[in-house]
Amino acid sequence: MINRYLKPETRYARRMARIARWDKPLASGADRLRAWLHMLLADHGVFRVLYLNKHRVSEKLWRSAQPAPHQIARLKAQGIRTIVNLRGGREHGSWQLQKDICDRLGITLAEFVVRSRGAPDRETILSAKAFFDDLAYPAIMHCKSGADRAGFVAVLYLIVHEGRSVDAAMRQLSARFGHFRFSKTGILDAFFERYRREGEAVGIPFITWVETIYDPEALERDFRPGFWSHVLVDRIMRRE
Repeated sequence: MINRYLKPETRYARRMARIARWDKPLASGADRLRAWLHMLLADHGVFRVLYLNKHRVSEKLWRSAQPAPHQIARLKAQGIRTIVNLRGGREHGSWQLQKDICDRLGITLAEFVVRSRGAPDRETILSAKAFFDDLAYPAIMHCKSGADRAGFVAVLYLIVHEGRSVDAAMRQLSARFGHFRFSKTGILDAFFERYRREGEAVGIPFITWVETIYDPEALERDFRPGFWSHVLVDRIMRRE
């Protein structure tokens, strides 16, 4: 969990130190052991080893939590050609292990970084269609827990790549996957609901609305998470 009381320059320096530690090849057995320990303990991977939160989005796309190396090997055996990392940062042993196993197995490792606790970035949304069009399928995308960012990008994928309705696509943002709409991550639901009011209701296509009407600052200003949901997701479950 990021300490919000640290000065921005201190948080940035610590983040750069974490990236310097983990964004490099595994050079020894000791490196691999450290990465595994960090993934299991500091990055809460012990829970993901037990339950990957893996679900089908479409015939050619899946979503999940951050997979461990043996889970990635299983995905390869099931025909997965591309893994999309939605987390970014490269600040944890999970990334180091994932990069290593993907390189060894010949799986394409792509990145499409999104956030779960702020208004979605306009340019990221507008780049989504081209990103999805260029992927080698079958593919699987993951965030940390497979609940929030994976759900948000699954909704985007279904709307911009497969032409699904917003109502149908938003089923990907559900408590079924561990997503809580009344916590801070509910701003993702609020984004699509705002489109339905400001765009869909008057016949404006989704991408046109994002380009011409969507106001991230207004969304941030208007959204209010529920207190207890925030405590559960951010303080107890310590979601990313």
